[in-house]
Order: sequence, then structure tokens, then C-alpha cells
Amino acid sequence: MSTTNKATIVHTPSFMDGDEFRVPVFKLLKQDGTAYKNAKLPDLDRDKALRIYRAMLFTRVLDERMLAAQRQGRLSFYMQCTGEEASIVGSTAALADEDMIMAQYREQGALAYRGFEVDEFMNQLFGNDRDYGKGRQMPVHYGSEKLHYMTISSPLATQIPQATGYAYGQKMAGQGHCTVTIFGEGAASEGDFHAALNMASVHQVPVIFLCRNNGYAISTPAHEQFSADGIAPRAFGYHMKVIRVDGNDILAVYQATAKAREWAVENNKPVLIEAMTYRLAAHSSSDDPSGYRSKKEEENWRDKDPVRRMRLWLESKGWWSEEEEKQEQETCRREVLEALKRAEKRPPPDLDTLITDVYETTTPQLIEQLEQLKSHIRKYPEAYPKGVKSLNAAKEGGENA
Repeated sequence: MSTTNKATIVHTPSFMDGDEFRVPVFKLLKQDGTAYKNAKLPDLDRDKALRIYRAMLFTRVLDERMLAAQRQGRLSFYMQCTGEEASIVGSTAALADEDMIMAQYREQGALAYRGFEVDEFMNQLFGNDRDYGKGRQMPVHYGSEKLHYMTISSPLATQIPQATGYAYGQKMAGQGHCTVTIFGEGAASEGDFHAALNMASVHQVPVIFLCRNNGYAISTPAHEQFSADGIAPRAFGYHMKVIRVDGNDILAVYQATAKAREWAVENNKPVLIEAMTYRLAAHSSSDDPSGYRSKKEEENWRDKDPVRRMRLWLESKGWWSEEEEKQEQETCRREVLEALKRAEKRPPPDLDTLITDVYETTTPQLIEQLEQLKSHIRKYPEAYPKGVKSLNAAKEGGENA
């Protein structure tokens, strides 16, 4: 069967370069918190609006405090969501709580909105004995089964085809849920992106591909990644619905995602959202953005701060005040610092857990390797302080038993 059976017939060579498919940017709020003329704002009640804003504010404070902790040598690594909070929290707020989120690595705002406790954040960051990942992951690689948030993995873009597969399962289950996978425009340069969109379109599954286009793949600017008009036009190649939204406009992101979810669930078809935003922070705590972008560029984007924009909108509604802002920030800082102190004092996971969760019955080879590891730690204790703590804790636990 021809894939062009609806094509117009021509008799002279006619080439197209894609300019016919320019995608507009959907906006609702100006930077001063007022709506654009003729903009129809989503029906967002006060309680939900404040829940969204508090999640954004908490994420901003968490990022500030944890980057400081990394600089103090208390944490090995960190990645900030700063500048992208509206894209992450706004999209999450438009989902059902049972919808699956498959994130990249700076989407802590999604977890904050869904109720991930501050101690849960800290336990993962410090990889202690209460970390759900048992200390096996890098910091910021969160996961929560109860909150339907798939554990993050470091390899870029692997979650995108996984989201298509998971959404296929949701389609088969028929319970009206969808999957949202979040990634950057740099990840969209991976082959997994194209494979995922093609599978989702062919098999017609309820998945939302949310690309937060923040302008840089680490240090590589977008114009050096692709020459087309961003990521959005790629949807046309897969016969997929697409919308481009101002990623710093919380109400626009919320409404776009709500409409995308409605389409995905009711029709079992995928949607691509491109959220145009900016990473105000460095790529990670190991990065220095001054080497590839100017201070002027950063300042221009700070004027478009998504947290401030939502705050101004809330104040215009009479739902927020300067005093509430100060109290909330103080509360967030106190809770983060107190949880940080608790988490860093906790012991590391029991060393024996290193070989669990792979096989139902641990193999003799793994047991032998674990004993070799313990022997090595005992021989060089100064090189493995956490390993020594784990061994001592296990020994004390055995004696107490």
C-alpha cells in the first residue's frame, strides 16, 4: 500500500524544505502575570494553583540548597531544574495521579507536586539505607512506584521508547491512563527518539512526548544540533499531533498538557509537546556555562523567570502575598536543611544488598564476589569509609539478633 495515496499529483519537480510547517508558540500569560488579549485561561481553582506554585517554589529552594551542599563537599553531584519549573510542574499538574511519568534527570518538580517527601529526596541524594535505590544510583536519579514515577537512568533518551512500550500496556489495560516522557532537545537527537515516535504512531498508544527545549545539550547550542525549526515539526513525519508552548508560562503548559492528555487517552494516540524554556543553572554541578553562553543571555532569560511569572498571576488573583512568599521560602529552606542533616547522618545501605534484586535466588558467583569485596574493604579501610560503616553496621546487627 502506498504511503502517499492522498498526495497531489504534479508533473514538474517540486521540492519542499519544511518552511511550510512552521509551528506557532502557544502563550497565555505575559511576564507581568497578566493574560494576553483574547487568551482563555484554564479553569484552575485556588487550591490547585497554590499546590502548583508551592511545588515550583520548593523545587527552586531544593536546587539552591543542594547545589550549595555539593559545593561544600557534602554531596557528590547535583542537577538543577532552575528555570524549567513551569514546564515540569505545569505538565504534571495536568495529568491524572495514576499516569506514568518517565523523566530524564532534572524533573524533581514533578515529584514535588505529587507529594514526594523532602526526606525521600534527601535519602536518594545521599544514597543512605533508606534510599529506595539502595545507594546504587547517582544523585537526582529518583524513582517512586507509589507516585508512578519511573526510576531515572543515566543513559540519554532510553526512557522515550520505554514510554511507548508502557503506554501500549496502558492501552491494552483500558483503564484510561497515559504515559508522559520528558526529555531535552539534545535527547531528541538520539535514535531512540525517532524509534519511539514511530512506534507510538504506528501502534497508536496514549503517550505524551514532552520535549523541554532549553537551548543547550550541555554546551551544544540548539542551532548546532539541528537546522530545522526546533523539535515540533518532526511530529509531522510520524503523523502525530503536536503543539509548541511557552515553557515558562505555567498556565499555557498546564492547558496544553491537559488537552494533549485528553486526546491521547480518548483516541489512544500520541502527542508531541515542545516546551520552549531555558536552563538558568549549569547543566550539572560539574558544568561551567560561562564557557559557552554569555551573562547577557542568561540575564535576558532571568527576566522570563517562570516562578516569578506565576507569582505575579497569583497576586493579581488575590491568592498570594509578599508575606506568604517569605513564610513559604523560610519553611522550605528549614525543611530542606533539616532533612539534609538527617539524611547525611544515616548509614549507607547494608553491603549485602549490593547483590540483591537481580535474581530470585542469589547465585554462588555473586556471593563469592561479595565476599571478595568485603575482604578488599577490610584490607584497605581508609579507601572505603562507607564500606567499613556498612560492614560494621551489618556486624552489629548480626550480634544484636
